[in-house]
This record gives sequence, C-alpha cells and structure tokens, in this order.
Amino acid sequence: MADNGLVKNVGAIGRVCAAGVGLAASVLLCGCVSTVEGTAVRHQGAPAPDIPPLDEASLDRVLLSTEEVNSIVGSTRMKVSSELDEMTDHTAEVSNPDCLGTVYAAEEPAYAGTGWTAVRDQVAREPDSDNDHWVEQTAVIYPAARNAQDFFDRSSATWRDCANATITTGDGDYVWELDAAAVDDTLLTQRVTQDGADGWACQHALSVVSNLTVEAWACGYSISDEAAAIAAAMIENAAMK
Repeated sequence: MADNGLVKNVGAIGRVCAAGVGLAASVLLCGCVSTVEGTAVRHQGAPAPDIPPLDEASLDRVLLSTEEVNSIVGSTRMKVSSELDEMTDHTAEVSNPDCLGTVYAAEEPAYAGTGWTAVRDQVAREPDSDNDHWVEQTAVIYPAARNAQDFFDRSSATWRDCANATITTGDGDYVWELDAAAVDDTLLTQRVTQDGADGWACQHALSVVSNLTVEAWACGYSISDEAAAIAAAMIENAAMK
C-alpha cells in the first residue's frame, strides 16, 4: 500500500492536528461529501517539448532529485520516505470515489482503461513527525501518446467536475476543500486545503507529453505553484537524453 494518503503522517498530504496521534500511513475512511458545480480556469503553460516515446527505463530520469524538490518548496531537509513502482487503490476510503484522482496520485481506478505500462511514485518530506512540507511525484508510461492524452483529457473532466467540492477522509475527521481546476493544453492544477489545519494546503498538478504523464503534489503552509513547477521540471527531465 502506498503511503500517499491524505493524512499528514508517514508519506501523507494531510495535516493531523490532534495531539498524541501516532505515525500511520493512509488512515482513511468513508465520509460525507457535498459537491458544488465548478468551472475550470484556463491558463497558458509553456509549449510542450517534442519528445519521442519513452520506455520504462526513462522513468528513472523523470523524477526530480530531493535537492531539486527541496529547492522548489523552500526546504533543505526533505528526504525520500516512499518509493513505489505500482498503483494503489484508496477508492473505499474517499467520501466521493468519483473524485479519487483529484485527492490521490497513482490510483489504479483513476488510470484504469488507459493501458499504462509502468509507474514510478515517490514521496519526500522532512523527517520530523510534524513536517512542514510534503511532496509526491508520479510518472506513468503508456503504449502511445494517444493513451497519455486520453488520461489527461479524462482527468481534466474529472477535476472540473470535482472543483469546489468538499471531500472527507478518515471517519470524516479530515475535511478537504477543492478549488477550481486550472486547465490548459498540457497542464492541470488544483489547490486542496485541509480544514482546521492552520493553513495546511496542497497544489496538485498533472502534465502530459509524448506517452508520459506526470503528477505532482506539493503541500505546506504557504503553497502556491510549487506542484506546477515540479511537474514542469519532470517534463524537462523527460526531454533529456
């Protein structure tokens, strides 16, 4: 099981505020959700580079180093806490399973039907139990560019549908507010804020090029476009030979 859940424990994006909570990964249970109609905001990103099809071995160069991640989010002590080469499934632990892909990365149900062939998922955070930053990178390879674009288009629709929704996790103890999704031809971004967590929030980004999609989560107390920057750097890494 990946530790890429919504509770800010070991490898998680959520901030746990209750005193005495021990370290645990992916402590999520179903809750209630209220959904509000949302409209995507279109923004313009940099033109996508022309990249030949990638293979699984290429994924090793796509993920950013911890030094690069630290620099982007303004930390110096983040370390890798989880690495996976498989998808996970938290469907039963999210109040609205239709929005699974907006609050988790590397989820099998979100990628189902795309024909994906390989995945790399990595989480980095400060070693403290009360860490100030949390970052997840996910890179996925598909048989062809069309498959990657189809996933991007499907995700764009999902993020729009889930915009301005409230998602609960973990017995309803953790409440997440999703902002509107910002969409352009190659980049999706969305901000997710945890209620009652002193401003703990995340930016979620998804980008596509050739037969590759990359996802990035950047979480902290003053998050702006860090996930978009991570996703852009991952795409740049994919273009390297």
